[in-house]
Amino acid sequence: MKIQTYYNHIRFYPPHHFVYYPLLSLFIIASIYFAVTTNDTLIWSFISVGFVFLFCLAFMLRQHYALILQNRIVRLEIRYRYFTLTGKRFEEIEYKLTDDQIFALRFAPDDEFLPLLEDAIKNNLPGDSIKKAIVHWKGDYNRV
Repeated sequence: MKIQTYYNHIRFYPPHHFVYYPLLSLFIIASIYFAVTTNDTLIWSFISVGFVFLFCLAFMLRQHYALILQNRIVRLEIRYRYFTLTGKRFEEIEYKLTDDQIFALRFAPDDEFLPLLEDAIKNNLPGDSIKKAIVHWKGDYNRV
């Protein structure tokens, strides 16, 4: 498996990104073309709107439930790591961090976790800056 870094940590789902969405895009383009060039403008306009709706719905639903669950799991992981490293509950300082900061910290190895956490709280670092500050990236190979 390829080593994960900041530059390659985005994950694609091939059936959706490379099959479903391109095919649906072709159907949208074709239906718009037929709406403009045929006498059945109203019917093809409704078909076009339907395809656009399917496109948006598929995009939202595919990610929505999985990302909500993933976010809960990441929070639990961060709470556990913080407790393991410090013996204290993470909930005591969790309110000082944004979701973006918490989710970025999951890529930090244990030896970089606490200093990055303190820096994120002290300097209000955005998640992207936290990710870029990680020296030894800890890959998350089970992401949605």
